[in-house]
Amino acid sequence: MMKMNYFVLGTNNLEASTKFYDSLFEQTEFCQVLSTERMTFWQGEDEDSAFAVAIPFNKEAATNGNGTMVGFGVGSTDEVKRLHKKAIELGGTCEGEPNQRGPRFSAYVRDLDKNKIAFSN
Repeated sequence: MMKMNYFVLGTNNLEASTKFYDSLFEQTEFCQVLSTERMTFWQGEDEDSAFAVAIPFNKEAATNGNGTMVGFGVGSTDEVKRLHKKAIELGGTCEGEPNQRGPRFSAYVRDLDKNKIAFSN
């Protein structure tokens, strides 16, 4: 069996990005578990998976990927709405208001580095 075990988004400002995700994850199961001068990691209940932001190893500017997105499954439509609103309050930008899309209720935002993230239930 193969499953994803981590996802890393690039950042040009680790301090600002870490504050963004610490605040965004405040009322979720994701907790910061490690931070270095180049990378910050968060984990949820599944210790075999992690989310991170990092200054690129090659020291070139971090850029968002066109068509690249990380999705977070959350427990309810209310949580989708709350996280979308929170991300916007933290300086993120809207990429899709909370709404029913196919079988899932979802919302889309971009973080401070313009990385696209999705919340769905």
